[in-house]
Amino acid sequence: MNTISQELEKRILVIDGAMGTMIQRYKLSEEDYRGERFKDWPSDVKGNNDLLNLTQPGIITEIHKQYLDAGADIIETNTFSSTVIAMADYDMQSLAYELNVAAAKCAKEAVRQSGKQAWVAGAIGPLNKTLSLSPDVNNPGFRAVTFDEVVDAYYEQVKGLVDGGVDLLLIETIFDTLNAKGAIFAIKKYFRETGKQSLPVMISGTITDASGRTLSGQTLEAFYTSIAHARPLSVGLNCALGAKEMRPHIAELSQIAGCYISAYPNAGLPNAMGEYDENPEETGHFLEDWAKEGYVNIVGGCCGTTPDHIKHIADNVRKIAPRKLPVVDKELA
Repeated sequence: MNTISQELEKRILVIDGAMGTMIQRYKLSEEDYRGERFKDWPSDVKGNNDLLNLTQPGIITEIHKQYLDAGADIIETNTFSSTVIAMADYDMQSLAYELNVAAAKCAKEAVRQSGKQAWVAGAIGPLNKTLSLSPDVNNPGFRAVTFDEVVDAYYEQVKGLVDGGVDLLLIETIFDTLNAKGAIFAIKKYFRETGKQSLPVMISGTITDASGRTLSGQTLEAFYTSIAHARPLSVGLNCALGAKEMRPHIAELSQIAGCYISAYPNAGLPNAMGEYDENPEETGHFLEDWAKEGYVNIVGGCCGTTPDHIKHIADNVRKIAPRKLPVVDKELA
């Protein structure tokens, strides 16, 4: 089995599409989310998609398998909110570690069923609390969480993902780089303290508006400079924007980053109902253009994308050469 770095030198890899979009297709009820184990849970749990790793693992594995069959080389675990901080919304903090282990096993099982070479990326989300912004407009210095609390939450998540058998770690949908730094620190701390072989880390930020900045105010270059010390396998962008809107930012990032570039945009911008209308052919052609321009190494989809979108993306970039790493960074590596 080639390492992911060896494959990235040869071709553009495809990452999967939206998990939440696919879960919605199953039209699950409150009882479906609860399963037998949580049937008497005191608060509503519908919408806690990560809980399905425990109560409906067959559905999660099936979704992963659909993306693999569509052409995905990398699938993300269903763990966007599997931290003690995010799970507090459902009073399920105690489940954080277990959710990550279960999610990794669902993804690994899907790869086994597919019979293809693919990598499982442990998805590490941005948290629902931020270190850079105050939730209280009357007290700009207030923070709802501390850096140490963020590190501890991510440390537990990393432990669960690694114990579950993931191949990579993916810090994604970053709107606050300080949160991401907490995740990076937690990853380094985990591998240092356990003595385990470290895993490749992918990092993906989110540009939230036309100014080209993250929600916490960083330009793209500032964002990259802030996380470059992690020596990531790849850096990229996902979410918030459709491919059309994301293109200039990916073009810029491809010029400044010394590692591989990933891009997985939404299926266009949401309509008035919050739904995504961009059809798979359109998404596929946008990403094909990026590939021809030499911008990308890893492509896929975020909100609103489906296995059909991923199939069109995979088909469209299959014969296009990947972006070359800058020579200077090959010498430094």
